[in-house]
Order: sequence, then structure tokens, then C-alpha cells
Amino acid sequence: MKTSKTMAKKNKTALAVSVLIVLGVGSYQIQEPVAAPAPQAASVATPVTVEEVVEKPVIEWSDFSGRIEAIEHVKIRPRVNGTIDVVHFQEGQVVNKGAPLFTIDPRPYQAVLAKAEATRESAKARLALAKIELARSSKLIVERAISQREKDQSASELLKAQAALSAAQADVLSAQLNVQYTTITAPVTGRVSRAELTVGNLVGTGQDAPVLTTVVSVSPVYVNFELDEASYIRFARNGAKGSTGVNSLPVLMGLSNETDYPYSGRIKSLDNQLDRQSGTLRVRAVFDNTNGDLTPGMYARVRTGDSAPRPATLIRDQAVGTDQSKKYVFVVTSENKVTYREVSLGPVIDGWRVVRSGLSKGERIVVEGLQKIRPNDLVDPQPAANAVAISAENQPGRS
Repeated sequence: MKTSKTMAKKNKTALAVSVLIVLGVGSYQIQEPVAAPAPQAASVATPVTVEEVVEKPVIEWSDFSGRIEAIEHVKIRPRVNGTIDVVHFQEGQVVNKGAPLFTIDPRPYQAVLAKAEATRESAKARLALAKIELARSSKLIVERAISQREKDQSASELLKAQAALSAAQADVLSAQLNVQYTTITAPVTGRVSRAELTVGNLVGTGQDAPVLTTVVSVSPVYVNFELDEASYIRFARNGAKGSTGVNSLPVLMGLSNETDYPYSGRIKSLDNQLDRQSGTLRVRAVFDNTNGDLTPGMYARVRTGDSAPRPATLIRDQAVGTDQSKKYVFVVTSENKVTYREVSLGPVIDGWRVVRSGLSKGERIVVEGLQKIRPNDLVDPQPAANAVAISAENQPGRS
């Protein structure tokens, strides 16, 4: 019995201790201090490289695609019928004007010429006789030995003899030309192509006459290209129009395997109207080809520019960003914050980009670090270490 009371007392004691422990823990959790909120981090300026917008006189260049063409291009066709007797040239040879190219069998035409010359001599004899007869008739009519009819007949015979001689002389000239045409000569100085027909082939004349070969002039050469409307307007406003103005435009050319523009020429002519479908104007330039490197049909990279340096607003090309179809730069304000500025651009010249609109001389723009900033960000502007020099006589840069 005593044991039961003792155990009940111990249970009560344990229950009390448990209650006290629970109360103690609860009191501890309520009294735990709450952490203070962390202070907000201060804005940090992003380091970027900046440069000022400059204005300098430059020559703006524009690039076009063209083709080299020979100034003189002649297809050689026969002018008389016959068999080819001789081919006088080597394929690809440069021939002078008047040099023989082909010989067609001349013997039939030489026979015709001989006959025509004989007929001419006979006509001369008849004319001489007619003159004598008319002179005799003129004396006899005075003496009334012949009638007027006989004198008139003598005069008529003289006129017939004169006409016969003229016809005979024309036949001789025609025969001489045919004999001359049997030797086909180069009409211009240039490079000759291959012989399309060789010795022994029979050739004819007329619309279906075969092309025997072609001759193209070597130097100078034409380069034909098409000028877009915007470039034409710019050149025209700067005085490059008319027969004298176009000659002031510089024009350079490079071949497809070249990176520079080693050939210098001049504009020969501008077409009299723009093509309505393409919006372009045909242009023809002339280049010397004394060493014969330029061959008609070659692809030509053509570059032309202003006739004189003109003031332009310039920035580094690396400062330009692309936003879909728009071009922009980041302008640094006096508070060292960046603002988004859309710009209209021109060609690149020596690493500098021509700015048509959107910027003014002296404004600061970000040239390095565009990927690290957004509009209205605070920046730490650092000046560019090396500035690119550009002169009025700038070499042409890529558009």
C-alpha cells in the first residue's frame, strides 16, 4: 500500500517537471531575439571606356559590283564567199589594226577583176571613138554635109560611151573590193580569239555568215556598274553631274581575289535615267590596262567617293549596337549615367563610322563595355587609351 502511494507521488512529481520543462521551452522561444533586416546595398558604377564624338573632313566611299568590258569588241565575219586558204594568227595573240587574219581563195575574184578591167578598157576605146565622131559631125554640120539628125546621133553615142565607161569603172571597183575582202584583216588593235573555222572550210556571206573569230581591244577597258539612287543623289548634290562633273569623281577597282583597290580610273558617263524597277543608274568607268591583266568579262569590285573631303560626324564603329533593325549608341550624361540613343549611320572609314543623324560633336559615348550596361545605369567612364587618327586624304574603307 505504501508502495502504491510512493509511486503515485513520483508520477505527480514527474508530471510537474514535464510541465515546467514545457513552460520553460516556450518561454525561451518567445524571448529569442529577432534578427534586424540587412541594409540595402549601394549602387556600384560600372567601368566603361568612352570617347567623344568627333567631326572631321573625310571622303565617303561607296562599294558596287561591276563587270569589265572591252571598249572595242568585233566579231569577224567573211564578206565574200569562198574557201579558207590561210589562218594568219595564233590563238590569244595581240594583233595590230590591219594585220591579216584569214585569207579566202582569191582566184575567182581575181578573174572577175581581170574581166572588169578589160571591159573598162573597151569602154574607154568606145568613148574615144565617140568623141572623134562628134567632132567630125560638128564640122560637117557647118558645111551642111550631114543632117542635124546625124550630128545628134553622134552626140548620143558619146553620152552612151561615157555611161558605159562609168559602169565599167564601177565593176572594176567592185571586183577590186572583192579581191581585197578575200584577205580578212583586224579592224582594231586587240587580242584575237581562237579560229572558229580553219583552212579548207567553205564560208558564205549574209545574215547567216559564220563568225570566224573575235577581236577585243586590250587597253583601256570599260567597267560597267550600277549606282544606287541614294548615292547618285549625294554625288549630284556635290556637283558630280553632267559631262564635266562626273570626271571629278574618283573611282577605284579591285578584282575578286584582291582585298584592296589597286586600279585607279575615271568615270566616263552616267546614264540619262534611272531604272524604275531596280532604282539604279548605269555608270561606265574607264581604266588603263597597259599590262593586260584585265580581261573582258571579269568581275570587278568598284569603289567611288566624293570629289573632295567633306565634314562628317564620326564615332568608333565598335560603339554601335544593334537592336533588331535599329542602330544605337549609349551616351554618357554629365551625371555619368548612360542613355539609349538611336542613330542613322553611313559607311565605315578607317575604323570610324560616319553618323548621319542622332549625335553631335563632343558628346561622350561608350565604346567598350556595352554588354555590361543598360539605359540609366551609373557608369565609371574611362577615356580610350589610343585614338584612331583619320585624315582628309583617308584611304577608302568598307561600307
